[in-house]
Amino acid sequence: MYTDILQNDEAYSPAMLLKMAYITEGMGNYEDASLYLSKYYDHNPSPKVISKIKSLTDQPDLKGYTVSDSAQFFKILTDYQQPITGTLALLLVVSLIFIFVKKKTHQPKYLIPSAILILLVFMSNNFLVAPQSGIIKESPTIIMGQPTAAGKFIEKVNPGHRVIIKSSEDMWYKIDWEGQDAYVKKNAVSKL
Repeated sequence: MYTDILQNDEAYSPAMLLKMAYITEGMGNYEDASLYLSKYYDHNPSPKVISKIKSLTDQPDLKGYTVSDSAQFFKILTDYQQPITGTLALLLVVSLIFIFVKKKTHQPKYLIPSAILILLVFMSNNFLVAPQSGIIKESPTIIMGQPTAAGKFIEKVNPGHRVIIKSSEDMWYKIDWEGQDAYVKKNAVSKL
């Protein structure tokens, strides 16, 4: 029932993901359990979740799981992107009203805040988007330097690693792997 809701409706709650991870772990399906925990990690990044994923995949050096203050701050910004943009737009409207009301005094002191607010609204509306992430699900998965089988071999990894998906090219995802661009086949990655 939970799987049907997750796959067909693409709806879930953090509590539902934890239940699904617990159930699939009890059934011995550690790959799905780590996938559900990775989705849960998107909502509640914590060291406990990372350690549980590492124990499920039996890999102590999983890549892509980091808990930092800057990542937490960016997550808060992306979670509240619409209210932030709306508040900045409201402040912009108020500052524009002040410009037109105080137009007779010819003081440019209201132009600078208005210009800054225009820039902030634009940036908030267009650039405050969480990156698409995925988890490697196939064993073994080969990470390549180019989107071709004849490309440069980078690394062979097991399931559980978390990657940032930058773009899609034919049957490949362009990913960020240890600070460099790399490619992995689409069927080896589950989007989170």
